[in-house]
Amino acid sequence: MIHPTAIIHPGARLGEGVGVGAYSIVGENVEIGDDTWVGPHVVITGHTRIGRDNRIYQFSSIGEAPQDKKYGGEPTRLEIGDRNTIREFCTFNSGTVQDAGVTRIGSDNWIMAYVHIAHDCQVGNHTIFANNAQLAGHVHVGDWAIFGGYTGVHQFCRIGAHTMTAVGTVVLQDIPPYVMAAGNSATPHGINVEGLKRRGFSADALLCLKRAYRTLYKSGLMLDEARAKLAEDAGAHPEIQPILDFLAVSRRGIIR
Repeated sequence: MIHPTAIIHPGARLGEGVGVGAYSIVGENVEIGDDTWVGPHVVITGHTRIGRDNRIYQFSSIGEAPQDKKYGGEPTRLEIGDRNTIREFCTFNSGTVQDAGVTRIGSDNWIMAYVHIAHDCQVGNHTIFANNAQLAGHVHVGDWAIFGGYTGVHQFCRIGAHTMTAVGTVVLQDIPPYVMAAGNSATPHGINVEGLKRRGFSADALLCLKRAYRTLYKSGLMLDEARAKLAEDAGAHPEIQPILDFLAVSRRGIIR
């Protein structure tokens, strides 16, 4: 399972059934879970922990030092969950001590070629990153988010669960849950109805989320007024609560 040209540091910990392709390098402080496959010409370094059943394709750089001028060589970390597909030329950096000290990527994510996930990003589960999607540092991404190709996200932005961006979107502020966004800079374009249907949201849930979107974006209310109206509706419609929770922690402001 380990190609003879691969360089595996004696201190690395590899689980059962791990495969490592030709000319790949696995560093001293790396842990790789059972049945994960690492293709040829991959570099996995730093204090990196990778779960089981992942597939990491050629020429990816996983766990390298953050691209942050303040970084002073501290032993920060990268953690990757289970069953992720990571395609060619992806770059995932470790964290910084100015934040949590760890970059985290969850499980069951589909990450296409040339994707960059910078230091201290926190990525959930079941996300899709199309080719060349890029996250700057400290970005938080909720479950089931979908990034169109060449989407770029500014540092410290939050991307809510079940969101979707169009190709070439430039995200400079937070995107609330369920919202589709497009443009430079990103503006809202309705609720991700098709994605929510695929994930089993009922017709009633979709209707209440459409109403919530109109309250937030089409009613003419100030943001605080819209939040108050959403809070009134959340008791009868729990699908709205993630929007309120998101607005409570948003610091860059939401796209408008």
